[in-house]
Amino acid sequence: MLRTRFCELFEIEAPVLQAAIWPATAPELVAAVSGAGGLGSLGAVFWSAQEVGEQIDRVRALTDRPFVVNHVVPALDADAFEATLEARPAGVSFALGDPGDLVERVHAAGAKVIQQVHTVTQAREAAGRGVDVVIAQGSEAGGQGMVAGVGAMALVPQVVDAVSPIPVLAAGGVADGRGLAAALALGAAGANVGTRFLASEEAGAERVWKQLIVDSESEQAVRFEAWGLIMPPSSGYDVVPRVIRTDFVAEWEGRADEAGRQAERLRGEIMAAVEERRPHELTPFTGQTAGLIRDVLPAAEIVRAMVAGAEDTLERASAYRTG
Repeated sequence: MLRTRFCELFEIEAPVLQAAIWPATAPELVAAVSGAGGLGSLGAVFWSAQEVGEQIDRVRALTDRPFVVNHVVPALDADAFEATLEARPAGVSFALGDPGDLVERVHAAGAKVIQQVHTVTQAREAAGRGVDVVIAQGSEAGGQGMVAGVGAMALVPQVVDAVSPIPVLAAGGVADGRGLAAALALGAAGANVGTRFLASEEAGAERVWKQLIVDSESEQAVRFEAWGLIMPPSSGYDVVPRVIRTDFVAEWEGRADEAGRQAERLRGEIMAAVEERRPHELTPFTGQTAGLIRDVLPAAEIVRAMVAGAEDTLERASAYRTG
């Protein structure tokens, strides 16, 4: 059995946080992960206060286990955030920017704070804010990340050293038990997992997006640098998404300046695709772990297999010790 400080903080059995994976977040996924002993996560970006309340209610109708709600700092909706605090989830996670005094507001509501970072400097800032958990996201990860980011193998131990004793979760490159074991060996208290849960039965992604992940190799998941000009944040970390290369991505790769000039039109195309449940046609967020994923499974099975695989990997690794 794996038991870390992260597990103790949230009273869970598996040191696995399901990433918010917008726009494929779903109450069914959150409930399945939490029900299996991990920690599910609702992605609340672009939701209204009413939608946040409805989604949280749906999760609670499916499980009585702890879960968290994720908010993107540069796109924070004040009313949606307040609705989250009123609902009192076990935790609130923040991404893509310094949460500032939002940390104190979450703590005042009786919840814990998880902050995702991409650099050691960002990790130190988060620790200074008093967050309870730091996610160190390596450049392999899907979703938003630094263009010239640092891989998880190098980043995670640096963040662990920088913010100790705050528990750190590794993100990027974790899709099975071997990845979770590696994260623990680097000093992390668990893993934040996105792409593997995108390819789960309960994820809100369309079946074709899930199949794209199953069929893709790691090198097909690329940083889409034009995104920063098409969808510029009002503030926050300088990040762009990692996506499976589509015709849309291929058309605008290396043409960031032109994409910036056509930003309004392209932004409209992307958001329309999201609203019509076809983001996979343009920008299917996916990490480099796509090359490790060869099937779509129930989320609970993913959690159990990841923990069992990590236990087995750590046991086999002990055989390398002599004397």
